[in-house]
Amino acid sequence: MGVYVLVHPAWFGGWCWQKVDTLLRAAGHRVYTPTLTGLGERAHLASPEVGLSTHVDDVVGTLVFEDLHEVVLVGNSSAGAVITGVAARAPERVDRVVYLDAFVPADGESVLELIPPERREVMQTLVETEGNGWALPRFAEAPWDTFVPGAWNVADEADLRWILPRLRPTPFRHFSEPLRAEPRGDETPRRVYVRCRGWPHPRFDRYASRAGSSPDWDLYELEGSHLPYVTAPDDLTALLLEIAS
Repeated sequence: MGVYVLVHPAWFGGWCWQKVDTLLRAAGHRVYTPTLTGLGERAHLASPEVGLSTHVDDVVGTLVFEDLHEVVLVGNSSAGAVITGVAARAPERVDRVVYLDAFVPADGESVLELIPPERREVMQTLVETEGNGWALPRFAEAPWDTFVPGAWNVADEADLRWILPRLRPTPFRHFSEPLRAEPRGDETPRRVYVRCRGWPHPRFDRYASRAGSSPDWDLYELEGSHLPYVTAPDDLTALLLEIAS
């Protein structure tokens, strides 16, 4: 029986893993999908003080209070920063760190630094004009209720009806706070990169290329969208089971 901890990206919540959660549990595994502070059902806890370190604390707390070990720790997109921090804080509890089409910041880097300058400028403008100076209200220029996230390659209308009403503004320090990920001790969990080929992104291509050429990483690929837990849950579940084995 494996133990999976699945970490959602900005704007989402633990709810987004519902399809994969069901499939992994049906296969006999334990699954945890913590919602990061200020998002999902915890949106009422959002504040200017919430940031990346808060979100690392959220997930480390899940590992500690649930007494989890040999964890397959999965993070999508901006959650790559979260799982990097978690693996550095609690390496003795983590067996695999799986970057699912995710950012891979180094110690001292923020996710914001890894985003193209033109997108960074849009994000910062939205924070100032609509996020009271501390929250990023959405991913793109159009409001969530009219925005179809084509960049994520989510085309199914039912999926969009499920996703869009549940997205919430993200405390901007999730993106702007530098990662603190100095390793504790000699334990280093195995790192895995999963590249979703249906979503063009040069930086993620570079991460995948690096993983493919390094003995310290394993590389896998999925066809389809940036959100395979929504659009391809069966394929993603099969891959997570393979990674764990």
